[in-house]
Order: sequence, then structure tokens, then C-alpha cells
Amino acid sequence: MPKRALIEKRPWLLASLIAGISFWFVKDGHLPGVYQMAWKGAGVALLAVYALVRHHGADSRQIGTVMALGALGDVLIELSLELGAVAFLIGHLVAIHLYWRHRRAETSASQKLAALAMLVLIPLIAWLLPADRAAAPGILFYSLGLSAMTAMAWTSSFPRYQVGIGAVLFAVSDLLIFARLGPLATSALPGLLIWPLYYFGQFLICTGVIGELRRRPTRQ
Repeated sequence: MPKRALIEKRPWLLASLIAGISFWFVKDGHLPGVYQMAWKGAGVALLAVYALVRHHGADSRQIGTVMALGALGDVLIELSLELGAVAFLIGHLVAIHLYWRHRRAETSASQKLAALAMLVLIPLIAWLLPADRAAAPGILFYSLGLSAMTAMAWTSSFPRYQVGIGAVLFAVSDLLIFARLGPLATSALPGLLIWPLYYFGQFLICTGVIGELRRRPTRQ
């Protein structure tokens, strides 16, 4: 998309990209906590605004809610991993409802197999990762919602190479968070990858859903 068209027609999307990309460069800096939390939450919060402005209907409000809950989770996770997980889990449930109402009419055997693998492997891997086994049940519970969201996104009628891939990126980002509690505790890899995988996952989900909704009649 030409830069001018992005600025004029999708200013909220451009603002989200600026906030989301720039946060990666400041996240390990010395910003006061409240400013860092606001900067972190801004990227996905602006995606919520984009969703509401770009399309008017029940479905766009629903994906906007998913993004808003994601932004809330981004902020709360800085205060408590558990509080952030609750916000994200509620967002997953809202997204599951949206994807369920927009199920793909026909799903191939390979697509069903991929969705089944997501349902099984994401919680299994998440449960195995933390070194503190007392944390494993809570992580497993959250990951059940994460895996269902990912599988439903993959089998929804929204573009798979946007919404489906975006959900997978989100799931990988979360698995890296859990890996940081275990085998990757001393690795720099999670710190490098968690944010870009998460943000661009949310970006692909939001733009994929809104783009598809704009090609369909508005549902009030």
C-alpha cells in the first residue's frame, strides 16, 4: 500500500505499527514503568481503534474487543503474569466465539489435522515447559483457551494466511513466555522474539478479520 494511502486512509493502523515496532527498541530500556506499560499497550490498543473505525458492525466490535483485551493483557502482565493471562484468556474466548460463527463451510482433511495438532500440542508443550511444576496446571488451563483460539482461527472462513498464521504466531509467542520459565530461562531468544511474534500476530489477526468483513455485508 502506498505510504500516502496508509497515512490518509488508515491512520490508526499506521499509528499502531509505529507504536508496536518502536516498543521493541525501548522495552529493555530505562523508561519509568507507567510509560513503558502505556507504550506497550498502545500498539494493540490502536488496532482495536482501527477495527472499530474501519468497519461498523457486530463482528468488527467483537474483534475490536479482542484487541482491547489484548492491550489490557499487555499492561497487566507487567504487574502480574496471572492478571495478564486472565485478560488474554477472556480475549481468546471472545475470539473463539467470533471464529465459531464464521466457520469455514468446507475444511480439508489436512486443515482438520492441523487444527487437531494445535489443540493437542499447544497445551501439551505449555504444560511441559515450566521448571516450577506448581505453575504447570495454571499454564495448562490458559493454554487450553489459547489452543482452541488458534485452531478455530485456522478453520474459520477468515483468510488463513492472515488470521490463521497470526493466531499461530500468538501461540508461539506465549510458548516462548512459558519456555522462559524453564528450558530457555537463560537464553536471549525469548526476549528477542516474544514481542514481534505477538504484535505481528495480533496485527495479522485484526487486519485479516477487518479486511474480510469489509468484503462482506455488514452484520449489525
